[in-house]
Amino acid sequence: MNENWNFESRRSPVLGTRGMVATSHPLAAMAGLQTLQNGGNAADAAVATAAALNVVEPTSTGIGGDCFALYYDSNTRNIRCLNGSGRSGGAQTIAEMQSLGIQDFGEVSTTAHSVTVPGAAMGWADTITRFGTMPLLDVLKPAIALAEDGIPVTPVISKLWVDSEDLLKGASPHADEVLLNGRAPRAGELWTNLNLARIFRDLGEGGPKAFYEGYAGENIVKVLEPLNGWLTEEDLSSHRSSFPDPISTQYRDYRIWEHPPNGQGLIALIALNILKSFDIREFDRRGPDLLHLLIDSVRLAFREGKSHIADPDFHEVPVEELLSDEHTLKLRGELDPAVCIAPNEGPEQVSDTVYLSVVDGAGNACSFINSNYGGFGTGIVPMGCGFTLQNRGSGFVLNPDHPNKLEPNKRPYHTIIPALITHADTNELFASMGVMGGYHQPQGHVQTMINLIDYDMNPQAALDEPRFSIYRNPPWGIVSIEDSIPAPTIHELNRRGHHMDIATGSRRLGLFGRGQIIMRDRNSNVLWGGSDGRGDGAAVSW
Repeated sequence: MNENWNFESRRSPVLGTRGMVATSHPLAAMAGLQTLQNGGNAADAAVATAAALNVVEPTSTGIGGDCFALYYDSNTRNIRCLNGSGRSGGAQTIAEMQSLGIQDFGEVSTTAHSVTVPGAAMGWADTITRFGTMPLLDVLKPAIALAEDGIPVTPVISKLWVDSEDLLKGASPHADEVLLNGRAPRAGELWTNLNLARIFRDLGEGGPKAFYEGYAGENIVKVLEPLNGWLTEEDLSSHRSSFPDPISTQYRDYRIWEHPPNGQGLIALIALNILKSFDIREFDRRGPDLLHLLIDSVRLAFREGKSHIADPDFHEVPVEELLSDEHTLKLRGELDPAVCIAPNEGPEQVSDTVYLSVVDGAGNACSFINSNYGGFGTGIVPMGCGFTLQNRGSGFVLNPDHPNKLEPNKRPYHTIIPALITHADTNELFASMGVMGGYHQPQGHVQTMINLIDYDMNPQAALDEPRFSIYRNPPWGIVSIEDSIPAPTIHELNRRGHHMDIATGSRRLGLFGRGQIIMRDRNSNVLWGGSDGRGDGAAVSW
């Protein structure tokens, strides 16, 4: 890394040698670091961190949601994937939904109709079995201790909790399990979750079967039945993770790795392919020419991705074609430096997830992401479980001609995406990174990767740099942008046809995500970490 003495960031990167964890809450990061110090590797620490985040940040994540992972093995320099996303109910069809008068998942996005099988419990266990070294119960012990002993709620998490209070109270009869004295906890109040601790202990002692066929599974089915949910005991007991091959593209001297569909990592790769023929370093980082190019490249990438991404068990996604030089050249030809591309269907504005990154002392890395989708998901709490069920099913469409159409036992279009970057010449690890936030995620990946690679920023500076986020708002596509972008730049982008929305304050949490990056110096093996200042996060090292 080249030395940069400008110190434009408000926060310094964290450096270490024996291991590092970066995520959106310091207590969760410490749970991961403790696991490394107890002899675990990057995969063990990732699961420990993910479980702890369910305790400290239930507003975005938990065992009632899904998870994806990319694991880098320093010995083989290979990258392996885990797809921990759940499927729709075996009896859930478009016809059945339409018979209930439902024409779009947006109408029922936080109801039992949007509950898919929670894949996280199986995903955590499979991450340990495939890539880890420790017993699952030992990995979960830090999270169990946090849930039993209690944690102080941060101001950011309290605000997100308060925002979801009405959802929780109306979703199921068991809302009090995720409320404090009938309301959302306020900043500084202590939060314990004994029910969740019991579920974690059951999973650690009995494995995934204890979750899907035991107390948790029984109560998931029980709470959904009167709410017209679709999941059955068979849907839960038959759930399995999958282990697809990662997808990638070369950008400059690096190879960018993403999780394949049904995740949306493909969108980030398409955008980077469009951008790599431009000398990004010649642009002013906060000037209109660069932002215009980035926004329209992302728009094109979303158009392509949203047209094709679906469960590959049901629809063959033409990844090679979409990443080919020929297709990239065609997309690049649609760019106009003077006028923006007409906004397409674009991404929806949904942004709740947690992302975490771990690199251990041996150089193994785990890029891991876990999500309820929209905040607490549906807000539905299975009795005695202490967690909410995700609303990931709202990622389906009810158009029978679309690849991502609802079908029985199918995984929906998935927003959560972890990423890894390696040196193209040797495949040595360069960085484990990700940016959470629904449909912002591929946009965040592209922007932070450009900061890292083209502008040679350290991880913390790359995350602190202001970001934009496009989303759908018919009939116009809105581009939200942080207020640290100069006013003349925003004016010029408006003139070129973009509809700019200046985001300030707490809106930044929901629009621009919270990223984490750990870089590894290939010469010294020193780890450089950064955690997004838009949240409570921390990078901690050993």
